[in-house]
Amino acid sequence: MKDCTIYKTVDIIGKKWSLCIMHELYKGDYKKKRFNELKNKLQDVTPKTLSIRLKELEDHGLVNKKIDNSVFPIKCEYSLTESGEEFLYILQNIKKWGLKWQFENPECDQTNCKTCEL
Repeated sequence: MKDCTIYKTVDIIGKKWSLCIMHELYKGDYKKKRFNELKNKLQDVTPKTLSIRLKELEDHGLVNKKIDNSVFPIKCEYSLTESGEEFLYILQNIKKWGLKWQFENPECDQTNCKTCEL
């Protein structure tokens, strides 16, 4: 099973906080977010875990990290890569499945995830 593509993919995106981080990077009009913006939105994640997950997602080509060292303090922003944005289609289908089979949430059903404030 170690060569199964599904197992390998789940090992990348199935870790706690990974999908939530990608979702937060997707939300809003501005496609880039700083570490503290993500930390504030994902209130229960520890800074260490957030840092680890961002690095893992970056290593797998789902998240891009841009460092601007021309300013002080150094500015670092995270965004989804093309691969990460394409994965959001899968996340949208997960939402559709959850609404159909598991959860009754009319507000979520009527809301575009990009503009969701939850």
